[in-house]
Amino acid sequence: MLDVANDDFFEVGGRKFSSRLLVGTGKYKDFEETAKAIEASGAEIVTVAVRRVNLSDPSQPMLVDYVSPKKYTYLPNTAGCFTADDAVRTLRLAREAGGWDLVKLEVLGDQKTLYPNMPETLAAAEALIKDGFKVMVYCSDDPIQAKKLEDMGCVAIMPLGSLIGSGLGIMNPINIRLIKESVSVPVLVDAGVGTASDAAEAMELGCDGVLMNTAIAAAKDPIRMALAMKLAVEAGRLAYLSGRMPKKMYADPSSPLAGLI
Repeated sequence: MLDVANDDFFEVGGRKFSSRLLVGTGKYKDFEETAKAIEASGAEIVTVAVRRVNLSDPSQPMLVDYVSPKKYTYLPNTAGCFTADDAVRTLRLAREAGGWDLVKLEVLGDQKTLYPNMPETLAAAEALIKDGFKVMVYCSDDPIQAKKLEDMGCVAIMPLGSLIGSGLGIMNPINIRLIKESVSVPVLVDAGVGTASDAAEAMELGCDGVLMNTAIAAAKDPIRMALAMKLAVEAGRLAYLSGRMPKKMYADPSSPLAGLI
């Protein structure tokens, strides 16, 4: 039987990963549920909002006690940052706290949409890359901006499928496909996934992975949803690699018509 994990992987920042599902650590009822959901998802990379998650105060519950940095690759992110300066400062603090240099950059435009502020994102990416960070970047679904970020030195492009936490799915699959065709670094859909079919669609478009948080954490049963997302990402990847049949205007019988009784 085909083993997806062993037969297929993607590489980012000089590291190889078998799981193409990346998951967040926020919005769960507690760290115990967080750990169980991540385990069920099969994810190897977990994102951590540096400004919101306790990583350094042992007097308070700490994520690292439930989700081991020895087992999972921590991906510090700049959730909640609205300027380039804040984002750069946040990730420098993360590097001091845990030594992490593979990071996820997001600079948001406003509280209502959490849409990326691209001028600030570009400025922050430039500063972080000069500072030795390997930057995976949340961005608009704009192929031109995506190419600029790759040319600048970002190690992965992460266009939004739809607004963060919205569960609306992939609103502009054509642009996602154009981004995948225009850059050579990994492309991962980030934000907007609501259910397993959304994750499968992202992978069927040829994306290298999917990052999600709310779709799992806000489900009625996060553990089962985490497993559903794992299977959806694997199924979508296999479907993409297999090459789907062409769409046709009219019926085409599965069995030959010649020699009918």
